[in-house]
Amino acid sequence: MRHTIIIIGCLLLVGTTLAQNPEQKLNKLGIELIEPTKPIANYVKAVRTGNLVFLSGHGPSKADGTSVKGKVGADLGLEEGREAARLAAISLLSTLRAEIGDLNKVVRIVKVTGMVNCTPDFYDQPKVINGCSDLLVEVFGDKGRHARAAVGMVSLPSNITVEIDMVVEVE
Repeated sequence: MRHTIIIIGCLLLVGTTLAQNPEQKLNKLGIELIEPTKPIANYVKAVRTGNLVFLSGHGPSKADGTSVKGKVGADLGLEEGREAARLAAISLLSTLRAEIGDLNKVVRIVKVTGMVNCTPDFYDQPKVINGCSDLLVEVFGDKGRHARAAVGMVSLPSNITVEIDMVVEVE
């Protein structure tokens, strides 16, 4: 007995995952950007020149307008320092969005400089600033990978725990 098989049509469905944009990623992470704080002296929070945005040093601002304060290694532990750096990153992104209108215009995070208010015998400044760096990579993926410095300071303005500045390439 002979069988003839006729293929009339074939439907192949391939599952794809649409990449989320930075605004969607913030939403998925449950992060709401805050109203950018005002400068505390005679400077501006962001300067755009060409396709670069230079963001001034930002502290760990909370949505209620207060900041995380104290020295890592005395008043705060490593994890509290990391959380302060994450809050500083949220503050930086808030100012960046206010400056450029939409975080989808970010081409890449170029440079981050993180300063940690810490005791002289605290040596894990890079682990503290990872709170900022890790969030930037979560939000921007490979575009969030950046050059970086993480240093300890004897003090920071108003006794904030961290101060972080950033350079960003935009469209």
